Parts: sequence; C-alpha cells; structure tokens
Amino acid sequence: MQVLTPRVDIAAFTSRIASAANRVLMLDYDGTLAPFHVRPELAAPYPEVAAILEEIVQAGGTRVVIVSGRPAAELPPLLPLTTHPEIWGSHGWERLLADGRRIVEQPGTEARLALDEAARAVEDLLSDGARVETKLASIALHWRGLPDAAAQALEKRALARWEPLTRSALEILRFDGGLELRAVGCNKQYAVKAVLSETADDTAIAYLGDDITDEDAFRAVKVRGLGILVRGEFRETAADVWLRPPDELASFLQLWRVKGER
Repeated sequence: MQVLTPRVDIAAFTSRIASAANRVLMLDYDGTLAPFHVRPELAAPYPEVAAILEEIVQAGGTRVVIVSGRPAAELPPLLPLTTHPEIWGSHGWERLLADGRRIVEQPGTEARLALDEAARAVEDLLSDGARVETKLASIALHWRGLPDAAAQALEKRALARWEPLTRSALEILRFDGGLELRAVGCNKQYAVKAVLSETADDTAIAYLGDDITDEDAFRAVKVRGLGILVRGEFRETAADVWLRPPDELASFLQLWRVKGER
C-alpha cells in the first residue's frame, strides 16, 4: 500500500472503520475485483478477494456497492456471493438493488441516435479483431489481446469516425483495452454522489477502482472518504492510496473485515 495524498492518515482511517456506526465500500469490478479477460464473461474475481468480500457482506455493518461500466445484469453471475450487493451498472445509468429492483436512467433522443450512428460507423472494424459492445448509454470498442500496432490502428480509425459525433450529448473516454463513446449525464461520479447522499455523516467510506473511468469517482469520494487506485502499475491519479492486486487488495479488504467486526 502506498499513500499518495499527504493529508491521508491510514491509521486514522482504519480506526474510523472500527468506530464508525456505518460503513460504505464501493468497488469497480473489471481490473479491480477481477483481472481483465479478453472474454469479459470469463472475468472471474480473484479467489482470495471474493472470499473476503463474501465475509464482509455476510458480517453486515458495511454497505457494499459495485460500480461498473458493465451492464448491471452481467455482474451477479460473476460474483460468487451468497447475497448479492447493490450494483450500479453502465457507468451509473442503471441501478440494480439488492432486492432485485432495477432503476434505469435513459439518455436523450439525440444521444441515442448518435450512438446508433456510432455503432454503424465501426462495424467494419470487427474484421480487424475489434469487439463492439453496445450498452444502455454508450458504445465500447475493445481491442484487448491484439498486438499494440493493431490496437493503435483501431483507435485511430475509431477516433476519426467518432469525434464528429461528440456533440453536446456524447463524450469519448479511453479505458484499459479500448475506447468508449458515452452519453453525457451519468457516470461513476453520479453513482458515488447518489450513494453518499444516502449516507450518514459519520460513515467510513472508500471507493476502489483501477481505470481512467474511475477518476471522477475518486474525486467525488475524497470529499468524505478514501479513493483507492487498484492497479499493478502506477499511473497518475486523483486517488489517495495505491494498492497492487491481488495481495495488497486482499490485505486491505481483510483489514476492513477485521476492523468492521462488531
């Protein structure tokens, strides 16, 4: 574990986990709880991490929230948890509650039409090894597993076709292994702020993520809690702490579990 923000006192934060009346643990999935996989449906969480997370969920006292760019429905089959936590999917556009209820925000007509056009604009890239994923409010172009030269060529061609579509309704974001054209309006920061608005002032709070798409969530959570970058290699970030998965990640979650015991 490496502290990145001088004001952060890890000892004080862990004491807060133990003393707080409530706790909230927000976690990204791909790249954070699970290593990336060329086939996303096979991206299982690190076994030791999943086991500790199960203990945290079963112990109670911590509101566990998964915040992912994936459609929310994809995550329950991948998470080996007896009781499934709350899931925010599609970068905050949908919310799957623990009781199974699904709450969805819809992008506007202009954004939906532009996303349809964007999907058609990159159809021919599939023959070059790309994978196109259509989500509720975005289109993602994946090239994970391809040689660097091929990935760079795909990115260049996709940008040339998508940049004209980035009117007020859409924005382009890079992520580890691809490019995403996303409707403006909801993002992971939106999900974090919604959770914080439902959380008492004396709550111990942390958000764990790995990708560029987690940066707005780090900035949002830092107002009241800890932003934690989970990544094998360091990059510039707004997070307060850097953990390397899976060992340091497992150690942090184990610390959370132990300190959170009542």
